[in-house]
Formats: sequence, structure tokens, C-alpha cells
Amino acid sequence: MGSLQQAAYTRPIEYQEGRSHGLRGIEVKNGPLRFMSMADRALDIAQIEYRGENLTFLSKPGLNGRNQFDTNGAEAQRSIMGGLFFTCGFENICAPYVTPEGSKYPAGSYPMHGRIRTTPAEHVGSDAYWNEDGQYVLEVSGEMREAELFGENMVLRRRISSVYGTSTITVEDEVTNESFREEPLMWMYHCNFGWPLLDEGAEVVIPSRKATPRDETTAADTTPWNEIGAPVDNKPESVYLHDLAADANGRSFAAVVNRKLGLGVVIEFDAADFPYFMEWKSMGSGDYVVGLEPSNSSVHGRGWHERRGDLHTIAPQATERKVVTFTVIEGDAAIDALVARRDALLAA
Repeated sequence: MGSLQQAAYTRPIEYQEGRSHGLRGIEVKNGPLRFMSMADRALDIAQIEYRGENLTFLSKPGLNGRNQFDTNGAEAQRSIMGGLFFTCGFENICAPYVTPEGSKYPAGSYPMHGRIRTTPAEHVGSDAYWNEDGQYVLEVSGEMREAELFGENMVLRRRISSVYGTSTITVEDEVTNESFREEPLMWMYHCNFGWPLLDEGAEVVIPSRKATPRDETTAADTTPWNEIGAPVDNKPESVYLHDLAADANGRSFAAVVNRKLGLGVVIEFDAADFPYFMEWKSMGSGDYVVGLEPSNSSVHGRGWHERRGDLHTIAPQATERKVVTFTVIEGDAAIDALVARRDALLAA
């Protein structure tokens, strides 16, 4: 070939219309794998395709940049795009929360899924290079600061990489508390899968020892949590808390697979980093999505942890690190191997 960009590249872009006007991103092409990292939204990955097929969910508002309602309680639902993942935290995940009077925690009002997901990146970089092992590496990096006068000062440093010839995206994150007081650190990756990967007959593959419904609505859903049916008009969402099995090295995974399409996406992580794992299953027409959510905190939210006295915190000047990988698998043999891996973990 002439330029290697025929096969692989990283390319800064900027959107020019609608809600996404002015939104900066970085397009990454790795052979048949193509994805967009949103520089103005925590470098979260909004869109991903494999051999031209969309794998993720994009909500009704579509791509959008920062909005005045991004961090205004439940109005956050108007700016949640979905995507391969968006980062939730760090003061709160899940439902909006206001600290009650008399709490030992500082007074605060915390929007749905927190503020970090709408934080623009600084020191943004992208590169494509041969490493010393002869691999062609595609890389995006930057940092996001969640901070307030007299309040928190949390910095997320993120590196996203993919090696040409593979179908894996690696997300390496570290969060540092640059303030001088202990701070809450609620941290969740909200991973979202949609049509055509999500379709009637698709399956959620998780080594789940136990699935606990979040609420009565979920408990009344008679469809098994791992089965995907056709969309149903106005069907309410269901949310499950899973107890995951892990291998001898502490690794676990979650996936959505579609045998008819011959594709699946596998999320892998260290189970010790994510003591909570949630499945968000929305089969409603127009809101047809499955979310897989490794987290250090529960879907029940900040108030639940405060009442229990186990809100996860980080010491002043301390750093926590997490690594999550996303791999596209292709063909019946790969899907069969993934199911066998699940079964082996559950049998151990």
C-alpha cells in the first residue's frame, strides 16, 4: 500500500451540525474495527463498528456535545448518548441524589450518573506508531478534571489503545484525588449494546452465579435476564445485580452475542476492581438496549452506600487504576468458546 492509513489510523475530527455541533472527537480505524472517542465527553467511546455493522446503542437525541442540562438531576437523560461506554462517577452513579440534612458527608446535589461523563478532555493526544515488538499501535489519551471551588479535585487520566490486526480495545484509566481531603470515588463503566447486534435471538453471556432484580418491576419480568426478544412498545426497563464468577487470576467478563449476525462483544476486567456488576435490559421500542456495567458501587446509588456506611472513598493524593478491554468476536466457533468459558467458570 502507499499510506498505512488505508488500513489503520487515528484522526481528530469535529462535528458540525445539530446537538453535536462543535463536538471534538478522535476517529480510530483498525482494519475492520472503527470507533469514535469523544474528546469533549471524557474520551468515552460513542460509536463502534465492525465490518460496517453497528454494535452499540445510540439514544434518541443522537450525538451531542455539552448542554446546559448535562448535570441537572434527571435531565441528564437528555444528554446520555449510550455508546460503547460512558464513564459514570465520581461523586455519584445511577439516580440523582441530594445529601440529607445531618449527614456526615458534605452537602451536595449529585446528577444522574455523575459529572465526569460530560467533562471535556485536556492534553488530548492521538498517535499511530510501530512499537518495539513490531506492533502497529493506535492510541488516544487525555485527562479530565472533576473539580469545584472548596470541593473535590479529581483527575482521570485515560489511555485507549488498539493494536492493528486485533479486534480489541484496551481502556487504561487512573483517577487521582488531587485535593487535600478524602473524597468519594464511585466509578462505573456504562457499556451499551444496540441494534443490529442486539436483536431477537441475541444472548447476554455472563458467568453469573446469581441475578438479583433491582426492584418489583424487574422481578415481574418473566423473560430470562440472558434472553433477548423483539422490541415491545413501552415495555419498562429491567435491572439486575449479578454475582460474577472469576478465574484463578481474578478475571471475569460479560458479553452480548448474536449468532445470526455472527458477532459478539466481550468486556473483560479484574473482578476485584468491580465488586458490583449490573445488567440494564431495556426492551422497549426505540429504547432497545442492553447495558453491561462493571462498577465499584451499587446501582442503588450513593444514598444506599451512605446509609450502609460503605461509600467507596479515596485518600488525599492517592491514585486508583482500572483496566477494561472490549473485544469483538466473530463466528460460531468464537461464540461457542465464550459460552464454554462461562460454563467452566460456573462449574469451578
